[in-house]
Amino acid sequence: MKKFQPISELYPHMLHGGDYNPDQWLHMPEIIEEDMRLMKLAHVNTMSLGIFSWTQLEPEEGVYNFSYLDMMIEKIGKNGGKVLLATPTGSKPLWMARKYPEIRMVDQRGYREMTGRRHNHCYNSPIYREKTYEINRRLAQRYGNNDTVIGWHLSNEYANCRTVCYCQTCQAKFREYVKAKYKTLDNLNQSWCTAFWSHTVTDWDLIEAPSDMGEDSVHGLTLDWKRFVSDSYVDYMKSEIAAIREFSDKPVTANLMRNFTRIDYWEMAKHIDVASWDSYPYWHRDDAGIEHADVCFNNDFFRSIKGGKPFLLMESTPSMPNWHDINKLKRPGVNRLGGLQSVSQGSDSVQYFQWRMARGNVEKFHGAVVNHEGSENSRVFREVASLGETLEKLDAIVGCPVESDAAVFYSAENQWALADAQGFNRHNKKHLETIVRHYKQFLDRGINTDIVGYESDFSKYKVVIAPMLYSVSDELIDKIEQYVANGGTFITTYISGMVDKNDLCYLGGFPAGKLKDVFGLWNEEIDSLYPNDSNKVEFGGKEYKAIDYCELLHARGAKVLGSYKEDFYAGMPAVLENSYGKGKAYYIAFRDTGDFLTDFYEGIVAESGLKSSFNGTLAEGVVARSRTDGEFDYVFLLNYRNEERTVNTSAVYTDMETGETRTGEIKLCPFGSIVMKIKK
Repeated sequence: MKKFQPISELYPHMLHGGDYNPDQWLHMPEIIEEDMRLMKLAHVNTMSLGIFSWTQLEPEEGVYNFSYLDMMIEKIGKNGGKVLLATPTGSKPLWMARKYPEIRMVDQRGYREMTGRRHNHCYNSPIYREKTYEINRRLAQRYGNNDTVIGWHLSNEYANCRTVCYCQTCQAKFREYVKAKYKTLDNLNQSWCTAFWSHTVTDWDLIEAPSDMGEDSVHGLTLDWKRFVSDSYVDYMKSEIAAIREFSDKPVTANLMRNFTRIDYWEMAKHIDVASWDSYPYWHRDDAGIEHADVCFNNDFFRSIKGGKPFLLMESTPSMPNWHDINKLKRPGVNRLGGLQSVSQGSDSVQYFQWRMARGNVEKFHGAVVNHEGSENSRVFREVASLGETLEKLDAIVGCPVESDAAVFYSAENQWALADAQGFNRHNKKHLETIVRHYKQFLDRGINTDIVGYESDFSKYKVVIAPMLYSVSDELIDKIEQYVANGGTFITTYISGMVDKNDLCYLGGFPAGKLKDVFGLWNEEIDSLYPNDSNKVEFGGKEYKAIDYCELLHARGAKVLGSYKEDFYAGMPAVLENSYGKGKAYYIAFRDTGDFLTDFYEGIVAESGLKSSFNGTLAEGVVARSRTDGEFDYVFLLNYRNEERTVNTSAVYTDMETGETRTGEIKLCPFGSIVMKIKK
């Protein structure tokens, strides 16, 4: 595979730095001067600048003052650093909120938000869009050709707010949205199944956004509203980009969020040059490894939504956040571990929130590179500096892709539809948790994995996993059928192939249409188990515990690999394998406690020929991932355990930090890591 171009050709290195808010320290210029000294010591090279600075830049309407940005961009440049320049639009000035109350969000009850906080502006407001466009184009005109500025950081965490907007502007735009989509009321009523409970829409003006205070039972309406909200955020972002593009062609990014479903990131990614995200794991909370598996899943997701192009780790904390219920410190070594974890999966940066702790308000105790003591004499600062030194030795990895033969399906649209389904475990279907548990089977074996969605190409993968694939379009059904027929291995589970893209149930039984032939089965019923219920499944001569869901399947050509042992459906199939064309399709009808998936995927990996990134046997808690430039593989070994681990390899490798050539035994200290360069 060929390397991608660096995210910025002006600076083809691993980016290391973070959110910097010097506008909070303009009254203390000695602090800013000290920051320049400390940045050198910390081996940081890139700062995100200007986030939430709108009032500083436009203190009153139409009056602009860029002197602080002029000063800071010049200082950072002279100090050897680069800038990702933010648009300040995540937080509106108080004067704007007071003068133009219509830009403030309206909640479900019809109450308009007061001033303050952040992100609580209406993204469809013509006035807010006008103000956004003007500040952005002025920034681009002033700094678009500045060599210290290597890219644009759009706003901050789009849609990270308490509610979405239900104002009359949004309601009117939503009616326009569904009218353009369905063309006629008859089409809309059929698609939303509005004959249910006499909810037939007889005039476009009768359509209102779904609400806890109003309509919440028409699932097609709810699904289209979520699509509309997502599209509104994406369209607003596009207007931000358009303003920048008047004067600058430098790459744009937007910092996205972990497991966030208010926006369909597959759609948003089409309009940014590089994906970036904010990673704040609950370190040390989970000995089973699900937490770090979830973070790894997100790393792979944000790489995959841009077609495998390297992404940016835009925010992480070097010590602890302040908004978890319990804000536990990262143990020594974990900042390095988390940073290299992201780099191993395709990140070309390790960035922090924040560079220096704020003196007041809600983020004054959020972790930072520089704490309130203000010097380099802290454990956290030393660990950041050490990681910075390591990243300076990894320039060869910049732009390197991740080669993956396996993929896991994930889509916000599928999650939206499933979350609204009134059935099964109504309040906690564990959709994402289930996906991550399947994904973890590849992670634990060192197998690089991509994430795919409705529009992705499956053909390059040996194995595609799609747990709880509730919502399937006709196009996706065809894609799965062709993928398996052409030799692929496709795996799905209970609650799959049930509804179309309008959340209408498929007739003729589940799974939908041709999927019954692909999987060689018919799903008659599903038993949702109480928390203290369980069943047993026999598979491969062993018994496994079944919890939460047990589907009652009938084999129609599929080979039964496992069966239920208890209840009235004892003896019915629980695990099936079906040969279809040149490939195979597997269906898992129950949720297990983990042991079954481990044994099941052991067979899948062996049969499909999936290869680990690491030429050796991984110890418990050690993860291997790799990137490649086509000539060399860069293999990362990461120890997630707070105890030493030893692994062995027959490969001859170069330690990227020491330059030494080695083979054989590798000792990893608690939370330790190593980056190896191996000839392909």
